[in-house]
Amino acid sequence: MTFNNAVAMTPKLIADHGLKADEYAKIVSLIGREPNLTELGIFSAMWNEHCSYKSSKKWLRTLPTSGPRVIQGPGENAGVVDIGDGQAVVFKMESHNHPSFIEPYQGAATGMGGILRDVFTMGARPIAAMNALRFGDPAHEKTRHLVSGVVAGIGGYANSFGVPTVGGEVDFDARYNGNILVNAFAAGLAEADKIFYSTARGVGLPVVYLGAKTGRDGVGGATMASAEFGDDIDEKRPTVQVGDPFTEKRLLEACLELMATGAVIAIQDMGAAGLTCSAVEMGAKGDLGIRLDLDQVPVREAEMTPYEMMLSESQERMLMVLHPEKEAEARAVFEKWELDFATVGTTTDDLRFRVFWRGAEVANLPIKDLGDEAPEYDRPWTKPTLPDALAETDIPQMDVADALLALLGSSALSSRRWVYEQYDTLIQGNSVQRPGGDAGVVRIEGHATKALAFTSDVTPRYCEADPYEGGKQAVAECWRNLTATGADPIAATDNLNFGNPERPEIMGQLVEAVRGIGDACRALEFPIVSGNVSLYNETNGRGILPTPTIGGVGLIPDWSRMARVGFAAEDECILLFGAPDWWGTHLGQSIYLKELFGRRDGRAPGVDLAHEKRVGDLVRALIREGIATAVHDLSDGGLAVGLAEMALASGIGAVVNQLDGGDPIPLFFGEDQGRYLVTMTRAAMEEFYEARYAEAGVFAPWIGVTGGTSLTLGEARPLALNALRSAHEGWFPAYMAGEVA
Repeated sequence: MTFNNAVAMTPKLIADHGLKADEYAKIVSLIGREPNLTELGIFSAMWNEHCSYKSSKKWLRTLPTSGPRVIQGPGENAGVVDIGDGQAVVFKMESHNHPSFIEPYQGAATGMGGILRDVFTMGARPIAAMNALRFGDPAHEKTRHLVSGVVAGIGGYANSFGVPTVGGEVDFDARYNGNILVNAFAAGLAEADKIFYSTARGVGLPVVYLGAKTGRDGVGGATMASAEFGDDIDEKRPTVQVGDPFTEKRLLEACLELMATGAVIAIQDMGAAGLTCSAVEMGAKGDLGIRLDLDQVPVREAEMTPYEMMLSESQERMLMVLHPEKEAEARAVFEKWELDFATVGTTTDDLRFRVFWRGAEVANLPIKDLGDEAPEYDRPWTKPTLPDALAETDIPQMDVADALLALLGSSALSSRRWVYEQYDTLIQGNSVQRPGGDAGVVRIEGHATKALAFTSDVTPRYCEADPYEGGKQAVAECWRNLTATGADPIAATDNLNFGNPERPEIMGQLVEAVRGIGDACRALEFPIVSGNVSLYNETNGRGILPTPTIGGVGLIPDWSRMARVGFAAEDECILLFGAPDWWGTHLGQSIYLKELFGRRDGRAPGVDLAHEKRVGDLVRALIREGIATAVHDLSDGGLAVGLAEMALASGIGAVVNQLDGGDPIPLFFGEDQGRYLVTMTRAAMEEFYEARYAEAGVFAPWIGVTGGTSLTLGEARPLALNALRSAHEGWFPAYMAGEVA
């Protein structure tokens, strides 16, 4: 075939590759000439927002990333945290937003495939997955289709691969109508002293391509993910990859088997920007050059050009640098698993990235400049203007029982059972808490008592009202959800989803949210060890809600002593831990206002980090000591929704008091932070109040008693659990069946 690599570099061609005029000028200056087409594609892949973090690097550096348990922080395929006994948990969260909007099934499926590869590339066997999903208004014409496709894609890939999906989020808001969010999380276990990294070492060593063949799917995917959507969105469908979970399962087993032989020097997943990014990163990190021969790359389509091969994002592929004396042994492993194994290059000492095709050199670039010299912007930003506080006289009234039923039956707070029952939550046989509670929990195979807890959290409406407090709250709620199971929160990953950073108001959201995340992580000793930034999440200039998702991991020393959401027994006492002395009244930006009255006003709730730490540490201690019989943190919907969720999870009702003279709406639906519902036997409660309450420094009033088959909130009429369950479980299946808007 004829391939014209020497095309004219027009402004349109440069712009089509996502490069600004000044960025292109910098490229010409760095290499001393105009690039050819393949070289332009390589720079486009390496310098786009998705790969270079050029708008966010400055702010990401402010996050706390180290700690006594941290083995590897940001900068590798995934973070690594020591969990004792010679083991480490390896985890990361990453976005696949744009592909999932264009082609929901494959976009979500390959997002799951990519995050799983990030984990086993480090030498870890995946043990858990989660996903945080944000869709548009349920009434929007595309929403039901997108929900169906995304959920099916995640389930189809994770179930087939064989990893349990143990938690996550599903939210709806009109601000995601034109740009949904699909944030995928995976975690795995590895031996702490046998972690594999991506830094190439040694000259003249084989660079080996492993896994599936290269096709044209995903060409330019990373560049597409670094741009806004417009009216031409359907034309971008070819940039979405196609996944094969069964090939990925074989790739996992082959990689772990190969790692055990001692043959691997460096390994890198071929994710965004495919062969380009993996080869450049491995070489540049090791201060080495890389020479690639594209004639050796296994392809599944005829007459692929070097441009296409370098930018393809075909799935289930790896790149390794191997010890040459073990190359034959390595090849045998991959042939056994019926996967491609091809030596496609060598490491060099010239710091050049050289690419050959059909005997001709089609690219010759300075390898360090491809990554190290990528633009880094200190973009202009404006400090967000905070909304006025909600006046006490501006609280819309509604019958408490009617309000609770309406909230439980809304798109915001209805049961997500329809979603998670499409996922295999029990595969591998180690799940001890399934989706539906505060966190998923997976016991550590081979250990008698230890388990890991996983959760993801963010409240985007808080982040828009006050990005700083919203960022703090995302971390604090994640930390609370882990604590509510009895876990020590040990580390986190983030997925920072925002609109166009070239708009100062959007950049201000990012800056302030990162500041809040950093402050919360420092105060709660909860380092960020991995993550992803997804920008340009907007369509025709309409941005998403700022959505900095936090994925957290906690360590449970004895899962037989963990707490669950459901009430444990009848006639137990319900205590409200961490409430201010009026129980809580913050209704600004609440679900109560948004869902029942269509209002998005008031301030986001403040987060007192010292208070969070003090309350959480006490609650965790009560769980570990067997004093707390059930625990649930309070978030969306406040006290009323938290109580209903505990009752529904157990089938046991409750009667809850109300302070005399207080307005029941803020008391039951306020979203003050740092609060937990905790149940105890009456004897345990009396002993707690007598022996340690005064010293605890935490307000924890006794507010009610479990029992019966209904939930009574103060003076409101009792609500039968059957009625609550019907409301809670009814909306999602009815919506997906087309029976409700």
